[in-house]
Amino acid sequence: MENMSMLSNFELLCVIVNYGVGSKVLKYAKEEGIKGGTIILGKGTYKRPILEFLELTETRKEMVLMIASRKIINPALEALNERLKLYKPHHGIAFVIPVTQFLGAGKYEYDAKNEIGGHNVTEYNAIFTIVDKGFGEKVVDAATLAGAKGATIINARGSGIHETSKLFSMEIEPEKEIVLILAEKTIVKPIIDSICEELDIEQPGNGVIFVQEVHQTYGIR
Repeated sequence: MENMSMLSNFELLCVIVNYGVGSKVLKYAKEEGIKGGTIILGKGTYKRPILEFLELTETRKEMVLMIASRKIINPALEALNERLKLYKPHHGIAFVIPVTQFLGAGKYEYDAKNEIGGHNVTEYNAIFTIVDKGFGEKVVDAATLAGAKGATIINARGSGIHETSKLFSMEIEPEKEIVLILAEKTIVKPIIDSICEELDIEQPGNGVIFVQEVHQTYGIR
C-alpha cells in the first residue's frame, strides 16, 4: 500500500465544459502539473423560458475529473479559469472536492506542510443524486422548484441489492443517471427535501442522495 496517499493535501478537481472541450482541459491541466484525468460524458440542463422556447435547454457536456495535491490544484485552477474563460457565461464551471484517500495513480510525495490549513471552503455544496435512467429530469425539476439553477446529468450503471432484474434467466443491471447539482448551502436542505418528496427516495431502490463539501468554485453565478 505504499502508493496510498491520505487525507487533506489531495483534492478532486471537477471541471464541467461543453462537449469537445474536455481534451483541452486535460492538456492545460497537464501543463500545470496534473498527471492525468478522466472525461465523463453528460448533459447540462438550463431552466430558462427563452431557452425552452428555442428548445435549447439541454446541451452535451463533458465532466473532467482530476486528482492532485492542493499545491498543484490551486495554480491549475487559476490557469484553467483564464484559458477556458470560466468567468464568462456558458464557458463551464470548476469546483474542488476533498479526497480522503486514493489508489492507482502512482506515487506522490506526502507534503505535511499542507496538511493543516489552506482550505478555501465555499458557500456551496455538491449534491449527487443517483436514480434510474429517465428519472434525472424529475430530479432536476424538483431541485429547480427548491431554488437550484441547473444541473449536470451523467449516465451510469447500478449494481446494488435492489438494482438487478432478470431477462431470459440473465441478470440485467439497469442504467442509472447521476444528477450533480451545485447549490448554496442555505438551499441544500430544501433541494434534498424536494427531490425526496418527488421521487420517494427513502423507499429502497428509488435512488440515493449524498452531499459533498466544496472547497473552491469557478464559473458559478
